[in-house]
Amino acid sequence: MNIDRLVFVFAGSMVLLSVVLTQYVHANFVWLTVFIGANLIQSAFTGFCPAAKIFNMMGIKTGCAFK
Repeated sequence: MNIDRLVFVFAGSMVLLSVVLTQYVHANFVWLTVFIGANLIQSAFTGFCPAAKIFNMMGIKTGCAFK
């Protein structure tokens, strides 16, 4: 699995987790969903994704979107 796919899996998992936390723990966890969405939008324009940088440091092979 390369960084591109791993970023999608990580972002999707975090969105689902934040929805569950918002529903069952506290309504303010919705801001985690907002943060994830904003981060995905800015990475689409800039090509910079903090999760991709962390995965790169962990030695995951790069794809074509995040280098």
